[in-house]
Amino acid sequence: MKLKTIKLLFACALIGHMAIAQEAEPNNQPKFDDVMYRRGNVYRSASGVPGPQYWQNSADYVIEAELDDKNNILKGKLTMAYQNNSPEDLNFIWMYVEQNRFKSDSRGTLTTPMQYSRYAGDTDGGVTISGLSAKTTGNPSAKYLISDTRMQVFFNEPLKAKGGKATISMNFEFKIPEEGMDRMGQLETKDGIIYSMAQWYPRVAVFDDVTGWNTEPYLGAGEFYLEYGNFDYKITVPYDHIVAGSGELVNAKEVLSKELLNRWEKAAGSDKATYIIAPEEVGNTKLTRPVQNGKVTWHFKMNNSRDIAFATSKAFVWDAAKINLPSGKKAVAQSVYPASVAGKSAWGRSTEYTKASIEHYSQKWFEYPYPSAVNVASNVGGMEYPGVSFCSVRSFGADLWDVTDHEFGHNWFPMIVGSNERRYAWMDEGFNTFINYYSTVNFNNGEYTSDVAKSLNRVQWFKWKNREGIDTYPDVAKSMNLAFTAYYKPATGMILLREYILGHERFDNAFKAYINAWAYKHPQPTDFFNCMENVAGENLNWFWRGWFKGTGNINLGITNVADNAGYTTITFADKGDVPMPVRFKVVFEDNTSETIMLPVEIWHRQNEWDYIISSPKKVKSIDIDPERLLPDIDMKDNSWLREN
Repeated sequence: MKLKTIKLLFACALIGHMAIAQEAEPNNQPKFDDVMYRRGNVYRSASGVPGPQYWQNSADYVIEAELDDKNNILKGKLTMAYQNNSPEDLNFIWMYVEQNRFKSDSRGTLTTPMQYSRYAGDTDGGVTISGLSAKTTGNPSAKYLISDTRMQVFFNEPLKAKGGKATISMNFEFKIPEEGMDRMGQLETKDGIIYSMAQWYPRVAVFDDVTGWNTEPYLGAGEFYLEYGNFDYKITVPYDHIVAGSGELVNAKEVLSKELLNRWEKAAGSDKATYIIAPEEVGNTKLTRPVQNGKVTWHFKMNNSRDIAFATSKAFVWDAAKINLPSGKKAVAQSVYPASVAGKSAWGRSTEYTKASIEHYSQKWFEYPYPSAVNVASNVGGMEYPGVSFCSVRSFGADLWDVTDHEFGHNWFPMIVGSNERRYAWMDEGFNTFINYYSTVNFNNGEYTSDVAKSLNRVQWFKWKNREGIDTYPDVAKSMNLAFTAYYKPATGMILLREYILGHERFDNAFKAYINAWAYKHPQPTDFFNCMENVAGENLNWFWRGWFKGTGNINLGITNVADNAGYTTITFADKGDVPMPVRFKVVFEDNTSETIMLPVEIWHRQNEWDYIISSPKKVKSIDIDPERLLPDIDMKDNSWLREN
């Protein structure tokens, strides 16, 4: 037949078919398309590292504060040296005054459900600002505007781009809340109040190349996004108090007795927790305090940090031990807690837990950069700050390990890798829950267990009609969903990447590269996606799109097994929204077996795939995901067993 005739017949057949069916059959490319806008620029490279002109602003703080323990008030004076490294002049800066969350008319109070909420708190507080001065060049400005938990500070002369410096100073005062939204507050004990102090000074907001000023109000679930800088702070308290704070205590000789100084030196060199103040010594000021009346000022310094927190009380038992870091440097793990929870069945193991947690993460991912790590028994269930964690005084055993390990894990995400917690809770809570899994498995030869890798335990939520996606902002997520959107689902995704998709070596190389590239900087989700892909050498758009955005699920299955002469054909199906490589175990009739991995690309064009096992042996059974890593929402067709 002539070519011209063939073309004519094909054209006629095609036209006839089009008249019957006008819609094209889609392929699966939308599942593999780019997720988000991930093109590089001079600030953020397409390879997932900071670009050649990446910038971020900085803020150094000098703070002096004093506790009025009769009226539960904190008064302070702050001086902040702010440097504008951005490419534009600034006529003002935004700061956070987050104690205003504890007012009856704050946005957070008005948007917190009436029923029980972790983020409920006192409503009779708020911060008072006075004596403000903001100076670039020329005369200083005293102009500012407070809107809920934000404060706009104006300059008389613009703060110049690319290195311009400003000095902002002010006085602040607030009533310390008893219930501080499970982030700070007061704990009554028989020996005195334990004050857990956080969000306690005005802090500058982040100005970045993505949003400009990040000024989302402090509502509750959304945590923090802060600039890095150096802190020099002094806390004045009654003479019988002990202060535990972020960073290094630089005037120990002025605030500790000679006996406590000797014990501090011993503890700082010990691999076992050593008492600085033993339970029976609480209240014995002649032994522990250098003076017996008045007030004492504790002086701390913390460098290259995004925040500071502290705790103070006359009720503290205090113990400490040495932290061994991979470089050979040392830090000190400390715990402060009331005598009522001392002992090895409760907080007597806190320093052991703190030390083990930080040593593990330092060895596995990135070395801990701070001189100390303090665990505080608190009214707070669990909350993290650089070098300081507030954990529930009621925790003990596995629960105390879990909360301690989790809160200190946050020193890596978001304290070292400074993501935006107000928007992307999964980049700190999810990553941290992921590294917590391996830390728990590693601790003390498996003393405690973790179910984070048992993703099938969460399938009911993955199928729930009210579920939300990982990309839901924490202040938007339904309260019953936040544990899944911010913690469990992203942690599950990270475990799938490491254990099922990339393997340990490729994943670890990529994740460490991400941490190193963005340590003390401000990564966006796209930076994480790009860095992981470029270092691992894998296009993971299908995974980011399927798992980290939206509410889709994994649903693989076996639809047919056919015996043939010398081989067996297995038909796999992808019935879900999230494509996945297919790892399956084949057991033959002689009980030999093999495990095979089919790449995700089998789902490029269609949702069924035939795989041939070239063996004359009959197949006895087939099992998809034999390690049960996948949260497959329908397991009924994941296994096949030959009927006798």
